[in-house]
Parts: sequence; C-alpha cells; structure tokens
Amino acid sequence: MTKSNPLSKLLNETADLFLFFLRFFRELTHGRMEWTEWINQCFYIGNRSLVLVSITGFIIGLVITIQSHPSMAAFGAESWLPSVVSVSLVREIVPVITALICAGKIGSGIGAEIGSMKVTEQIDAMEVSGTNPYKYLVVTRVLAAMFMVPLLVVISDTIGLYGAYLGVNMKQAVSFSLYTHQIFMKLTYSDVVPSIVKSFFFGFAIGLIGCFKGFNTRNGTQGVGAAANSAVVMATFVVFIIDLVAAQIADIFSIT
Repeated sequence: MTKSNPLSKLLNETADLFLFFLRFFRELTHGRMEWTEWINQCFYIGNRSLVLVSITGFIIGLVITIQSHPSMAAFGAESWLPSVVSVSLVREIVPVITALICAGKIGSGIGAEIGSMKVTEQIDAMEVSGTNPYKYLVVTRVLAAMFMVPLLVVISDTIGLYGAYLGVNMKQAVSFSLYTHQIFMKLTYSDVVPSIVKSFFFGFAIGLIGCFKGFNTRNGTQGVGAAANSAVVMATFVVFIIDLVAAQIADIFSIT
C-alpha cells in the first residue's frame, strides 16, 4: 500500500524540476559553451515553428479584426479599430498563442528527442566519452528556445498586424500609411517591451520543461511518448502562469 497519491507525485516532480532549474544555472556559468550546437538548435527550433507561427499570426490578426468590427461600428468607432486590434495582438494575444504553439512543437520535440537518447543509453555514452550531456543537450536547447521564441513572437506580430490590415480593408478603405500611423500612434513601449520580455520567460520554460521531461524518461520507448505529451501539458500550464504574473506586474507598473 505504498502507492503515492497525486499530490505527493506533483510535489516530488516540482522539487525535481526546481533542482533541474538550479543545475541549469550552475552549468551555464561553468565550462565551455557549445556554441555550434546552440546555433544548430536555434535553426532547428525556428525552422520547425516558423511556418505554423506565421500562418497562425496572420489568421489571428484577420479574424480578430473582422470579429471586432461590428462592436466598434455599433459605437461609431470604426476609426479606432486598427489601434485597438494592434494593442490586443502585440500585448497579449500573439505572444501567448505563439508560446502555446512552441510548447506543442518545441517542447514535445525536445522531450521526445532527449527521451529517446535516454532510453537508448546515448546520454550514458556521452558521459563515458567525457562529454557533459547536460551542457550539450540542455543548456544549448534552453538558450536556443529563449532566443527563438521572442523572435518568433516579433515575426508573428508583424504578420498578424498585416492580417489585421487586410481585415480592416474588408470593411472600409484604409491606406497602408494611415493604418501604420494609427498603429504606431497607439502602441507604446509599455505595450511592446513587456510582451517581448515575457516571451523570453516563455522560451525558457518551454525549453527547460522539455529537457526535464526528456532527461527523466522511464519505461523504454513507451516512456518517450509519455515524456513528450507531459512536456506539452506542463509547458502550456506554466506559460499561462507566467502570463498571469506578467500581466499583474505590468499592471502595477502602469498604475505607478
């Protein structure tokens, strides 16, 4: 009757993740950085997610604009549509949706890749050969995710705003120069900077959780699929938590 309950399992996993988190910073500040592997992971992560992120950003911008137009028209505020949509996209919608896509694509990919290396004892072979597997596998992937997720957010913002421009022109004729003027008249640093900053934390959480799940894979090849799936679930949950905390902090600074 030693079966552990879900609460104790959650607490144990949280403690293990925290120790994994501390080890990341210890390894980051010691030894030589694997820059070649980091560049490879940046390309791999960006190439894996760019098309899906771009298409999603375009559709979000287009749909949000079309859906918002009737409400704005009811109050006679159609001219405010580009400003309102741009703030919504840049500040909240695009960063979170992009992070969720990356949690699914990047988190699951990292979890499955490292998990398969774990069950086939490739990680043990790296240790025997004198290579630090944590430095080579974890540090490079986490830093690559921290670098690429904000970059993907910026790309998705740009494409999403263009999608919003097309959505505006479905209902009224607005020149591109007037549209961009309305956007940049409304967008401020307090809208752009917090969205970029929290994207770094999104990337860190996605990369770290994917590596954590991969490094702790058990039960052979069956565990690889479980590790990839749980990496997506946990990363998605943590993305929402980070977004909630970031919204509260941004709100405090906007008040002060």
